[in-house]
Amino acid sequence: MGQMDDDWLVWRYEASRERLRGMAYRMLGSMSDADDAVQEAWIHVAGADATVVANLDGWFTTIVARVCLDMLRYRKSRREEPSSGEYAVGIEDVVGLAAGPEQEVMLADSVGIAMLVVLDTLAPGERVAFVLHEMFGIPFAEIAAITGRSPAAARQLASRARRRIHGGAASDRLLAIGDSRAGGGSRSGGGAAVLTRQRALAEAFLAASRGKNLDGLLAVLDPDVVLRGDAAASAGIPLTIRGASPVARAARSAAARSRYSGIALVNGLPGIVYAPRGRLAIVLAFAYNDERISGIDVIAEPASLADLALTLP
Repeated sequence: MGQMDDDWLVWRYEASRERLRGMAYRMLGSMSDADDAVQEAWIHVAGADATVVANLDGWFTTIVARVCLDMLRYRKSRREEPSSGEYAVGIEDVVGLAAGPEQEVMLADSVGIAMLVVLDTLAPGERVAFVLHEMFGIPFAEIAAITGRSPAAARQLASRARRRIHGGAASDRLLAIGDSRAGGGSRSGGGAAVLTRQRALAEAFLAASRGKNLDGLLAVLDPDVVLRGDAAASAGIPLTIRGASPVARAARSAAARSRYSGIALVNGLPGIVYAPRGRLAIVLAFAYNDERISGIDVIAEPASLADLALTLP
């Protein structure tokens, strides 16, 4: 291509950059990784003959998606779990982790922290297929070419991802087993009305923590609430806090660190997930009595996090 053609291609790619970055962010969960993917895709674009491409935007999408799929596969193949020290935050940090650049916070808010966390539990092909079809409306025939599957198999990837995101056999199994780690209250469901009330309590807890609203926290905590943090969540030493006032003070002290947090179903019940840079670091699993939160497990051990069934409310 000539200089004018080169300039035109640069212009077209730059015009698509925000859309491509948003797509890559949903696939990778990290702004820096998304920027890397979009930049690497540009290298492929610049080295190809764009004059034979009928649909440039579709071509850009395909290249970025393939780069993201390769990055996800590489990430999965490494499977290097962070050490406990990397995410050791102290029990006073139970409501969140330090916020990153404002642009990434805004993008995370637009996607939803819980969605990013649950997306990260999917296999690479499932995540790519779900993001492309469910969030960007890409036809399965195009997804098939990106993932190296047939259109029917690409459809199955997206269907399997959708089922895992909104709950399926794995979460049903874990919920049936139950979880007795948090003190007091119940971890079993009780119908839609009960689930709605529990979610309202979890949302009120998070809102009060963000707002440093001690009265708001006390309003949703049972007077005898017990908070237990595992070693990874409490600077290497398991810790227990008993009573509404001490738990509320610990939550209020972390108000500035709550941007990367959201509500998800944890083993079938509303809880809170924390994911700096799109990566799950801590889960607050709640136990409830009839009206309040009666137990909180602060879970940060990688093996324990992997055992949780996390789905969208």
